[in-house]
Amino acid sequence: MFLTQLKLPALIARLQSVFRRVKQRSTKTFALLFALGFSLNFILSACAGSSLAKYVAVPQFSIGLEKEKVVRIGHQKFGALSIVKARGDLEKRLEPLGITVRWSQFPAGPQLLEALNADRLDFGHAGETPPISAQAAGAPLLYVASEPPNPQGEAILVQKDSPIRNIADLKGKKVALNKGSNVHYLLVQALEKAGLKYTDIKPVFLPPADARAAFEQKEVDAWAIWDPYFAAAQQATGARILTNAQNIVANREFFFANQNFAKKYPDRLKVVLESINEVDKWAKSRPREVANILSPLIGIEAPILEEVAKRKTYGVQPITEEVVAYQQKLADTFHELKLIPKKIDVKKVANVEESKQLAQSLQR
Repeated sequence: MFLTQLKLPALIARLQSVFRRVKQRSTKTFALLFALGFSLNFILSACAGSSLAKYVAVPQFSIGLEKEKVVRIGHQKFGALSIVKARGDLEKRLEPLGITVRWSQFPAGPQLLEALNADRLDFGHAGETPPISAQAAGAPLLYVASEPPNPQGEAILVQKDSPIRNIADLKGKKVALNKGSNVHYLLVQALEKAGLKYTDIKPVFLPPADARAAFEQKEVDAWAIWDPYFAAAQQATGARILTNAQNIVANREFFFANQNFAKKYPDRLKVVLESINEVDKWAKSRPREVANILSPLIGIEAPILEEVAKRKTYGVQPITEEVVAYQQKLADTFHELKLIPKKIDVKKVANVEESKQLAQSLQR
Protein backbone atom coordinates (compact mmCIF):
# COMPACT_ATOMS: atom_id res chain seq x y z
CA MET A 1 0.00 0.00 0.00
CA PHE A 2 2.83 2.35 0.93
CA LEU A 3 4.62 1.71 -2.38
CA THR A 4 1.42 2.31 -4.31
CA GLN A 5 0.93 5.67 -2.57
CA LEU A 6 4.45 6.66 -3.57
CA LYS A 7 3.53 5.94 -7.22
CA LEU A 8 6.73 3.98 -7.63
CA PRO A 9 6.02 2.89 -11.23
CA ALA A 10 5.82 6.52 -12.32
CA LEU A 11 9.02 7.29 -10.44
CA ILE A 12 10.79 4.42 -12.16
CA ALA A 13 9.66 5.61 -15.58
CA ARG A 14 10.84 9.15 -14.83
CA LEU A 15 14.25 7.99 -13.64
CA GLN A 16 14.65 5.81 -16.72
CA SER A 17 14.02 8.82 -18.92
CA VAL A 18 16.56 10.90 -17.01
CA PHE A 19 19.09 8.07 -17.16
CA ARG A 20 18.85 7.81 -20.93
CA ARG A 21 19.37 11.55 -21.40
CA VAL A 22 22.37 12.08 -19.18
CA LYS A 23 24.25 8.82 -18.83
CA GLN A 24 26.78 10.01 -21.42
CA ARG A 25 27.22 13.55 -20.07
CA SER A 26 29.36 13.28 -16.95
CA THR A 27 30.95 10.77 -14.66
CA LYS A 28 29.47 12.42 -11.57
CA THR A 29 25.94 12.32 -12.95
CA PHE A 30 26.34 8.72 -14.03
CA ALA A 31 27.56 7.78 -10.56
CA LEU A 32 24.46 9.37 -9.02
CA LEU A 33 22.18 7.52 -11.41
CA PHE A 34 24.03 4.29 -10.70
CA ALA A 35 23.23 4.69 -7.02
CA LEU A 36 19.58 5.44 -7.77
CA GLY A 37 19.33 2.49 -10.12
CA PHE A 38 20.92 0.19 -7.57
CA SER A 39 18.46 1.37 -4.92
CA LEU A 40 15.53 0.80 -7.25
CA ASN A 41 16.77 -2.67 -8.10
CA PHE A 42 16.90 -3.38 -4.37
CA ILE A 43 13.37 -2.08 -3.80
CA LEU A 44 12.00 -4.03 -6.73
CA SER A 45 13.72 -7.19 -5.60
CA ALA A 46 11.86 -6.84 -2.30
CA CYS A 47 8.63 -6.41 -4.20
CA ALA A 48 9.22 -9.29 -6.61
CA GLY A 49 6.03 -11.01 -5.54
CA SER A 50 3.85 -7.92 -5.98
CA SER A 51 2.01 -6.53 -8.97
CA LEU A 52 4.85 -4.04 -9.40
CA ALA A 53 6.81 -6.72 -11.28
CA LYS A 54 5.11 -5.68 -14.48
CA TYR A 55 6.79 -2.28 -14.25
CA VAL A 56 10.33 -3.62 -14.01
CA ALA A 57 12.41 -2.07 -16.75
CA VAL A 58 15.05 -0.47 -14.59
CA PRO A 59 18.47 0.15 -16.21
CA GLN A 60 20.60 -2.94 -15.77
CA PHE A 61 23.97 -2.19 -14.21
CA SER A 62 25.10 -5.80 -14.37
CA ILE A 63 25.98 -5.57 -18.07
CA GLY A 64 29.69 -5.22 -17.31
CA LEU A 65 29.60 -8.22 -15.01
CA GLU A 66 27.71 -10.28 -17.58
CA LYS A 67 30.30 -9.40 -20.23
CA GLU A 68 32.98 -10.86 -17.96
CA LYS A 69 31.28 -14.25 -18.25
CA VAL A 70 30.86 -14.30 -22.04
CA VAL A 71 33.26 -14.99 -24.90
CA ARG A 72 32.00 -13.22 -28.05
CA ILE A 73 33.07 -14.98 -31.24
CA GLY A 74 32.56 -13.95 -34.85
CA HIS A 75 32.54 -16.55 -37.61
CA GLN A 76 31.80 -16.79 -41.31
CA LYS A 77 29.84 -19.37 -43.26
CA PHE A 78 32.61 -21.93 -43.42
CA GLY A 79 35.74 -22.77 -41.51
CA ALA A 80 36.94 -24.32 -38.28
CA LEU A 81 35.00 -21.89 -36.11
CA SER A 82 31.73 -22.81 -37.81
CA ILE A 83 32.43 -26.46 -37.04
CA VAL A 84 33.31 -25.60 -33.42
CA LYS A 85 29.98 -23.80 -33.13
CA ALA A 86 28.03 -26.64 -34.73
CA ARG A 87 29.57 -29.28 -32.46
CA GLY A 88 29.28 -27.23 -29.27
CA ASP A 89 32.86 -28.09 -28.30
CA LEU A 90 33.76 -24.69 -26.89
CA GLU A 91 30.63 -24.45 -24.76
CA LYS A 92 31.49 -27.81 -23.19
CA ARG A 93 34.98 -26.59 -22.30
CA LEU A 94 33.86 -23.26 -20.84
CA GLU A 95 30.70 -24.35 -19.02
CA PRO A 96 32.55 -25.64 -15.93
CA LEU A 97 34.06 -22.16 -15.60
CA GLY A 98 30.64 -20.50 -15.70
CA ILE A 99 31.44 -18.89 -19.08
CA THR A 100 29.07 -18.86 -22.04
CA VAL A 101 29.74 -18.29 -25.75
CA ARG A 102 27.97 -15.72 -27.90
CA TRP A 103 28.26 -16.42 -31.64
CA SER A 104 27.77 -13.89 -34.46
CA GLN A 105 27.89 -14.79 -38.16
CA PHE A 106 29.24 -12.39 -40.79
CA PRO A 107 29.20 -12.52 -44.60
CA ALA A 108 32.93 -11.77 -44.85
CA GLY A 109 36.09 -10.84 -42.96
CA PRO A 110 35.86 -7.03 -43.29
CA GLN A 111 32.45 -6.95 -41.61
CA LEU A 112 33.66 -9.28 -38.87
CA LEU A 113 36.71 -7.15 -38.10
CA GLU A 114 34.56 -4.01 -38.09
CA ALA A 115 32.62 -5.63 -35.24
CA LEU A 116 35.87 -6.44 -33.43
CA ASN A 117 36.92 -2.81 -33.86
CA ALA A 118 33.60 -1.71 -32.32
CA ASP A 119 34.28 -3.97 -29.30
CA ARG A 120 31.41 -6.31 -30.19
CA LEU A 121 33.71 -9.33 -30.54
CA ASP A 122 36.54 -10.91 -28.57
CA PHE A 123 37.69 -13.38 -31.21
CA GLY A 124 37.17 -14.17 -34.88
CA HIS A 125 38.72 -15.25 -38.16
CA ALA A 126 39.32 -13.75 -41.59
CA GLY A 127 41.52 -14.04 -44.65
CA GLU A 128 44.80 -12.27 -45.27
CA THR A 129 43.47 -8.94 -46.54
CA PRO A 130 40.80 -7.86 -43.98
CA PRO A 131 43.25 -7.38 -41.09
CA ILE A 132 45.28 -4.97 -43.20
CA SER A 133 42.33 -2.62 -43.65
CA ALA A 134 41.28 -3.13 -40.04
CA GLN A 135 44.71 -2.25 -38.68
CA ALA A 136 44.82 0.84 -40.88
CA ALA A 137 41.48 1.85 -39.33
CA GLY A 138 42.92 1.50 -35.83
CA ALA A 139 41.22 -1.75 -34.85
CA PRO A 140 42.65 -3.28 -31.65
CA LEU A 141 43.26 -6.65 -33.28
CA LEU A 142 45.96 -9.17 -32.53
CA TYR A 143 47.08 -11.99 -34.85
CA VAL A 144 47.13 -15.10 -32.67
CA ALA A 145 47.32 -18.02 -35.13
CA SER A 146 46.71 -19.08 -38.72
CA GLU A 147 45.85 -22.10 -40.81
CA PRO A 148 47.97 -23.34 -43.74
CA PRO A 149 47.70 -21.61 -47.14
CA ASN A 150 44.68 -22.63 -49.19
CA PRO A 151 45.16 -21.32 -52.75
CA GLN A 152 42.52 -23.74 -54.08
CA GLY A 153 39.86 -22.10 -51.94
CA GLU A 154 39.41 -18.84 -53.89
CA ALA A 155 39.16 -17.92 -57.55
CA ILE A 156 38.17 -15.40 -60.19
CA LEU A 157 35.12 -16.68 -62.06
CA VAL A 158 33.57 -15.79 -65.41
CA GLN A 159 30.40 -17.01 -67.11
CA LYS A 160 30.76 -20.37 -68.84
CA ASP A 161 30.09 -18.72 -72.22
CA SER A 162 32.20 -15.62 -71.53
CA PRO A 163 34.66 -14.51 -74.23
CA ILE A 164 37.15 -13.74 -71.44
CA ARG A 165 39.79 -16.48 -71.61
CA ASN A 166 42.56 -15.16 -69.35
CA ILE A 167 43.31 -12.45 -66.78
CA ALA A 168 44.66 -10.08 -69.45
CA ASP A 169 41.18 -10.08 -71.00
CA LEU A 170 39.80 -8.38 -67.88
CA LYS A 171 41.14 -5.01 -69.05
CA GLY A 172 38.29 -2.52 -68.99
CA LYS A 173 35.91 -5.11 -67.49
CA LYS A 174 33.74 -5.03 -64.37
CA VAL A 175 34.90 -7.38 -61.62
CA ALA A 176 32.74 -7.97 -58.55
CA LEU A 177 34.38 -8.52 -55.17
CA ASN A 178 33.90 -7.84 -51.49
CA LYS A 179 36.07 -4.80 -50.79
CA GLY A 180 38.97 -5.54 -48.45
CA SER A 181 38.35 -9.29 -48.46
CA ASN A 182 41.00 -11.94 -49.13
CA VAL A 183 40.14 -12.04 -52.86
CA HIS A 184 40.95 -8.35 -53.15
CA TYR A 185 44.64 -9.20 -52.92
CA LEU A 186 44.18 -12.14 -55.28
CA LEU A 187 42.73 -9.79 -57.89
CA VAL A 188 45.52 -7.22 -57.46
CA GLN A 189 48.27 -9.83 -57.75
CA ALA A 190 46.63 -11.73 -60.61
CA LEU A 191 46.37 -8.51 -62.61
CA GLU A 192 50.00 -7.65 -61.94
CA LYS A 193 51.11 -11.13 -63.00
CA ALA A 194 49.19 -10.66 -66.27
CA GLY A 195 50.83 -7.30 -66.91
CA LEU A 196 47.81 -5.19 -65.95
CA LYS A 197 47.34 -2.50 -63.33
CA TYR A 198 44.54 -2.46 -60.77
CA THR A 199 43.28 0.69 -62.48
CA ASP A 200 42.88 -1.26 -65.74
CA ILE A 201 39.72 -2.94 -64.43
CA LYS A 202 36.47 -1.60 -62.95
CA PRO A 203 36.03 -3.03 -59.45
CA VAL A 204 32.42 -3.40 -58.30
CA PHE A 205 32.31 -3.75 -54.53
CA LEU A 206 29.54 -6.09 -53.39
CA PRO A 207 29.12 -8.61 -50.55
CA PRO A 208 28.92 -12.26 -51.67
CA ALA A 209 25.13 -12.58 -52.00
CA ASP A 210 24.78 -9.36 -54.01
CA ALA A 211 27.85 -10.19 -56.09
CA ARG A 212 26.38 -13.54 -57.05
CA ALA A 213 23.14 -11.88 -58.15
CA ALA A 214 25.07 -9.37 -60.25
CA PHE A 215 27.19 -12.16 -61.72
CA GLU A 216 24.20 -14.32 -62.65
CA GLN A 217 22.43 -11.35 -64.23
CA LYS A 218 25.60 -10.52 -66.18
CA GLU A 219 25.85 -7.06 -64.65
CA VAL A 220 29.55 -7.77 -64.07
CA ASP A 221 32.05 -9.59 -66.27
CA ALA A 222 33.88 -11.54 -63.57
CA TRP A 223 33.68 -12.31 -59.88
CA ALA A 224 36.49 -12.78 -57.37
CA ILE A 225 35.15 -15.04 -54.63
CA TRP A 226 36.13 -17.61 -51.98
CA ASP A 227 34.70 -20.86 -50.62
CA PRO A 228 32.01 -21.86 -49.88
CA TYR A 229 30.45 -19.17 -52.11
CA PHE A 230 32.94 -20.10 -54.84
CA ALA A 231 31.95 -23.76 -54.92
CA ALA A 232 28.23 -23.02 -54.62
CA ALA A 233 28.27 -20.52 -57.49
CA GLN A 234 30.29 -22.81 -59.71
CA GLN A 235 27.86 -25.66 -59.09
CA ALA A 236 24.75 -23.52 -59.64
CA THR A 237 25.85 -21.50 -62.66
CA GLY A 238 28.52 -23.61 -64.34
CA ALA A 239 30.89 -20.68 -63.97
CA ARG A 240 34.36 -21.12 -65.40
CA ILE A 241 37.47 -20.62 -63.29
CA LEU A 242 39.65 -17.96 -64.86
CA THR A 243 42.27 -18.58 -62.17
CA ASN A 244 42.49 -19.72 -58.60
CA ALA A 245 45.13 -18.44 -56.16
CA GLN A 246 47.69 -21.13 -56.95
CA ASN A 247 51.14 -19.54 -57.48
CA ILE A 248 49.61 -16.08 -56.97
CA VAL A 249 48.74 -15.59 -53.28
CA ALA A 250 48.73 -17.83 -50.19
CA ASN A 251 45.11 -17.35 -49.09
CA ARG A 252 45.64 -18.02 -45.39
CA GLU A 253 42.94 -17.94 -42.78
CA PHE A 254 43.91 -16.04 -39.63
CA PHE A 255 42.54 -16.11 -36.11
CA PHE A 256 42.35 -12.78 -34.32
CA ALA A 257 41.64 -11.63 -30.80
CA ASN A 258 40.69 -8.25 -29.46
CA GLN A 259 43.88 -7.01 -27.78
CA ASN A 260 42.13 -6.30 -24.50
CA PHE A 261 40.62 -9.78 -24.44
CA ALA A 262 43.97 -11.44 -25.20
CA LYS A 263 45.68 -9.47 -22.45
CA LYS A 264 42.98 -9.98 -19.82
CA TYR A 265 41.98 -13.57 -20.58
CA PRO A 266 44.93 -15.53 -22.01
CA ASP A 267 43.47 -18.70 -20.47
CA ARG A 268 40.21 -18.28 -22.39
CA LEU A 269 42.09 -17.53 -25.59
CA LYS A 270 44.00 -20.77 -25.18
CA VAL A 271 40.76 -22.72 -24.67
CA VAL A 272 39.32 -21.24 -27.88
CA LEU A 273 42.42 -22.22 -29.87
CA GLU A 274 42.44 -25.69 -28.29
CA SER A 275 38.87 -26.18 -29.50
CA ILE A 276 39.82 -25.07 -33.02
CA ASN A 277 42.86 -27.33 -33.04
CA GLU A 278 40.82 -30.36 -31.95
CA VAL A 279 38.16 -29.66 -34.58
CA ASP A 280 40.83 -29.32 -37.27
CA LYS A 281 42.22 -32.73 -36.36
CA TRP A 282 38.74 -34.24 -36.44
CA ALA A 283 37.61 -32.55 -39.67
CA LYS A 284 40.71 -33.22 -41.76
CA SER A 285 39.71 -36.79 -42.59
CA ARG A 286 35.92 -36.33 -42.40
CA PRO A 287 34.81 -34.02 -45.24
CA ARG A 288 31.43 -35.73 -45.56
CA GLU A 289 30.68 -35.40 -41.86
CA VAL A 290 31.75 -31.76 -41.92
CA ALA A 291 29.41 -31.14 -44.85
CA ASN A 292 26.49 -32.87 -43.17
CA ILE A 293 26.97 -30.86 -39.98
CA LEU A 294 27.24 -27.47 -41.68
CA SER A 295 24.76 -27.85 -44.54
CA PRO A 296 21.55 -27.18 -42.55
CA LEU A 297 23.23 -24.34 -40.68
CA ILE A 298 24.53 -22.35 -43.63
CA GLY A 299 22.04 -23.31 -46.34
CA ILE A 300 24.43 -24.88 -48.85
CA GLU A 301 23.94 -28.42 -50.11
CA ALA A 302 26.08 -31.07 -48.44
CA PRO A 303 27.75 -32.38 -51.67
CA ILE A 304 29.02 -28.86 -52.41
CA LEU A 305 30.33 -28.43 -48.88
CA GLU A 306 32.00 -31.80 -49.07
CA GLU A 307 34.08 -30.59 -52.01
CA VAL A 308 34.94 -27.42 -50.10
CA ALA A 309 35.95 -29.47 -47.06
CA LYS A 310 38.19 -31.69 -49.21
CA ARG A 311 40.22 -28.77 -50.54
CA LYS A 312 40.32 -26.86 -47.26
CA THR A 313 43.57 -26.84 -45.27
CA TYR A 314 43.62 -27.64 -41.57
CA GLY A 315 45.79 -27.13 -38.51
CA VAL A 316 46.42 -24.24 -36.09
CA GLN A 317 49.81 -22.73 -36.89
CA PRO A 318 51.79 -19.93 -35.22
CA ILE A 319 52.31 -16.50 -36.70
CA THR A 320 55.87 -16.62 -38.01
CA GLU A 321 58.29 -13.99 -39.25
CA GLU A 322 57.61 -15.20 -42.79
CA VAL A 323 53.86 -14.74 -42.34
CA VAL A 324 54.37 -11.24 -40.95
CA ALA A 325 56.61 -10.37 -43.91
CA TYR A 326 53.93 -11.63 -46.32
CA GLN A 327 51.28 -9.54 -44.60
CA GLN A 328 53.57 -6.51 -44.63
CA LYS A 329 54.04 -6.83 -48.38
CA LEU A 330 50.27 -6.99 -48.76
CA ALA A 331 49.88 -3.88 -46.60
CA ASP A 332 52.51 -1.95 -48.57
CA THR A 333 50.84 -2.92 -51.85
CA PHE A 334 47.45 -1.71 -50.64
CA HIS A 335 48.95 1.56 -49.44
CA GLU A 336 50.61 2.14 -52.80
CA LEU A 337 47.25 1.55 -54.50
CA LYS A 338 45.58 3.91 -52.00
CA LEU A 339 43.33 1.07 -50.82
CA ILE A 340 44.28 1.89 -47.21
CA PRO A 341 44.79 5.46 -45.97
CA LYS A 342 48.18 5.07 -44.30
CA LYS A 343 51.21 2.84 -43.97
CA ILE A 344 51.03 0.25 -41.21
CA ASP A 345 53.51 -1.95 -39.39
CA VAL A 346 52.09 -5.47 -39.12
CA LYS A 347 54.62 -6.43 -36.43
CA LYS A 348 52.77 -4.14 -34.00
CA VAL A 349 49.76 -6.46 -33.99
CA ALA A 350 51.55 -9.80 -34.40
CA ASN A 351 53.60 -11.10 -31.48
CA VAL A 352 55.57 -13.88 -33.15
CA GLU A 353 57.11 -15.30 -29.98
CA GLU A 354 53.85 -15.47 -28.03
CA SER A 355 52.06 -17.02 -31.00
CA LYS A 356 54.78 -19.65 -31.30
CA GLN A 357 54.58 -20.53 -27.61
CA LEU A 358 50.78 -20.69 -27.76
CA ALA A 359 50.82 -22.98 -30.80
CA GLN A 360 53.39 -25.25 -29.16
CA SER A 361 51.26 -25.54 -26.03
CA LEU A 362 48.39 -26.86 -28.15
CA GLN A 363 50.50 -29.84 -29.24
CA ARG A 364 51.27 -31.02 -25.71
